[in-house]
Amino acid sequence: MPLPQFQWHPDAHAYAGAEKVMPQTGTVPRHIPAKPIASALSSLSRVLSSGTPFCISDYEHPCLKALDTAQFATLTGGTSGTPKIIARSQASWIRSFDANAAQFQYSANDSIAVLGALSHSLALYGVLEALHLGLNTHVLSSLSPAGQVAQMRLHGCTILYATPSQLRLLRPDAPLGDLRLILCGGGTLNAATRKHIASYCPNAALHVFYGAAETSFVTLSDATTPATSVGKPYPDVQIQVRDLDETDIGTIWINSPYLFDGYLQGDSKHTSRDGAWLTVGEQGMMDEHGNLFLRGRAGRSVNIADQTIHLDQLEAEMSAAPYIPQCVLLARPDQMRGHHVIAVVDGAASTTIRDKILDHCKAENLHIPRDVVFLDPLPQLPSGKPDMRRIAELTGATP
Repeated sequence: MPLPQFQWHPDAHAYAGAEKVMPQTGTVPRHIPAKPIASALSSLSRVLSSGTPFCISDYEHPCLKALDTAQFATLTGGTSGTPKIIARSQASWIRSFDANAAQFQYSANDSIAVLGALSHSLALYGVLEALHLGLNTHVLSSLSPAGQVAQMRLHGCTILYATPSQLRLLRPDAPLGDLRLILCGGGTLNAATRKHIASYCPNAALHVFYGAAETSFVTLSDATTPATSVGKPYPDVQIQVRDLDETDIGTIWINSPYLFDGYLQGDSKHTSRDGAWLTVGEQGMMDEHGNLFLRGRAGRSVNIADQTIHLDQLEAEMSAAPYIPQCVLLARPDQMRGHHVIAVVDGAASTTIRDKILDHCKAENLHIPRDVVFLDPLPQLPSGKPDMRRIAELTGATP
C-alpha cells in the first residue's frame, strides 16, 4: 500500500499576508524558494497535486535529488550553527495532523495562522496541516507584528502556530477574541509572555510543545503542567530516560511514528538510533505523573568549578519570574573555573532588570550569572529563535 501524501484539500484556501493564493498547475519543482510567499504557496500547490518530493528553502540544495516519492525535506532551526537538512516521510506529519485534529477538535470553521517563514519547519507544519485538512491558512511572516494582528482579526483566525519570540512581539490594541488555540514551539515561554498572551487572547488555550526537527512532537503542555516541565508525551509517543545519574537525570530517548528518516545534509554527533528509538542527545528527567523536565540540550551543559550547570534548565527556572524579560544564557571561558555564565537580555540596558535577575537567582538558590548583558534587539533567526551564534559573537561567549 502506498504511503499517504500531502494534499491541497479543495476546501482549503491560502493567504500570503493579505493576498489570496489559488492552487495552480504547471511546472513542478523540487526546490521551492521561501520568498516571495505567494510564489512559494503557488509552487507548493503544484507539488502537492503531483506527489513530488520537495523542500522549501531560501537556497537550492543538490541533496534534494536523494529524496524518494512521499518524502520531503525541512531545515533544522540552526540556533547555534548551520542548519541541517533532514528527510522525513509525508506520512509522519499527516499522522500528527490527524492527532491534532482529534485532540483539539478542529472543524471547518477553523483557520490557521503562522508567523514564521515557510523555510522554518514550525510555520511549514502549520500551513501543510491546514491545507491537508481543508482549513484556510494565513502566512504572515512578511508583515509587521501590527500587520499580523490586523490580518488575524480581519479573517477571524482561530489557531496560531508561533515561537515564544514571535508571541512576545504581538501587541494587539484589542483582544484577539477569535483565537481559540495557540501552539507554541521552539523555546521556553516565560511567565511575562504567558500573562501577555492571556490578556490579548482571552479565549485561547495555550499549549507549548517540546520537539525537534528530527522528532517532531515529543511532549505537549497545558494549564496543568508544572512550571518548569515541557509536559506529557504527545499522542502515540513513548519516552524513556536512560543512563540516569545520581540525580535521576539521563538521556531522553523517543519511540514515535513522527520520527525523521535521516539527514540529507549535515549531521549531529548527538543523534543516534537504537532500533525504533531515537535520541538527539538531550538530557532530562520524568516525574511520577509522566511530566518531562528538560535539563539541557546537547552541548548546552557546562562545567563550572567541577559542577555541571544545565543552561536550558537554568533558563527555564529564570523564565518563571514574570518580571524577567526574554533572556538566553551562555557560557564564557574562565581560566580559573572552566566557565562562567552570562545572561543576555533582550532590550536596552537596565540596572533595575539586572538587579532583579540577580536577586531572583539568589532568592531561588539558582546559579548566579557572572554578568548580565543587554542586546537591543536580541538577534534572532528567521525561525524566530535566538541566534545563539551571533549572540555569542557579540558577547564573547560560547554558542
